[in-house]
Amino acid sequence: MMLHTMKHMDLNLLFALEALLQEGNVTRAATRVGLSTPAMSHALARLRTQLGDPLLVRAGQRMVLTPRAADLRARVTAVVRDARDLLAPEPVRDLTLLERTFRLHASDHLVTILGAELDRRARSSPGVTLHVLPSAREEPALLRDGTIDLAIGVYDYQPYSELPTDLRIQQLYEDHFVCVVRAKHPTVARSLTLTQFAELEHVQIAPRGQPGGYVDELLAAHDLKRRIVRAVPYFMAGLALVAETDYVLTISAVLARLMADRFDLKTVSPPRSLGLEPYQVAQLWHPRNDRDPPHRWLRETVLASAKAATRN
Repeated sequence: MMLHTMKHMDLNLLFALEALLQEGNVTRAATRVGLSTPAMSHALARLRTQLGDPLLVRAGQRMVLTPRAADLRARVTAVVRDARDLLAPEPVRDLTLLERTFRLHASDHLVTILGAELDRRARSSPGVTLHVLPSAREEPALLRDGTIDLAIGVYDYQPYSELPTDLRIQQLYEDHFVCVVRAKHPTVARSLTLTQFAELEHVQIAPRGQPGGYVDELLAAHDLKRRIVRAVPYFMAGLALVAETDYVLTISAVLARLMADRFDLKTVSPPRSLGLEPYQVAQLWHPRNDRDPPHRWLRETVLASAKAATRN
């Protein structure tokens, strides 16, 4: 009998009960919760049946609480207050007092581009720690199970061209490819023909340890193949290597602009006929974090950092 009663219980009656016990008057209780007087009278009748007690009884010209009702009043008020707190929107936090560790996936080239701006903005919340790990193919699964909070990368080509539909994505900025060589390279001027490009010795960034990729696929469409003499996992290592050799590296234009003077490099236009397309850098997260204020702060901070870092 108890299970049957609980199954069919209308929890909205709790709010009506709290109003009745506080006001001791059907009309005032109806006004308190936004019901009509007849609707509140109906709720009182249901409560009397549910609790097996009249709750309010007439005493002369007014209504008074029964002993059972008086005993319930404080308990019901506490339950209703907790329910309202539970269902209320989360209050806006002072995010300068936020203490949290966020786990991000990003390549070293993106950390280099965003790093200084992201660090400057994150300092407004000194309790925040940003733990950045290298990009990985498993990012959708890691976001889904909560291992990481955010992934930053290029997701508009394989292996990410078909991202799971349960993830959120936001574009941060557009970039394109350029080539870099050392400033005093003996044979490379300001642009490359397709034949020159294929004949040079290349450094490739293979952060996941897999040589080959987008550039090689485009060359293959022209029945050409480049010679990759060095494959390294990090962009900074690739730039440092190119600075001391006659190798060429194909990288982000934003990164090349940022690092050219530091490594004494020359930026070179890749062959137009190769067909290198611009691409979008984006941030990726799981929708369970959509309304979490600290996570929203993280996404907004990353977006603002990206816009500032790539403004020129």
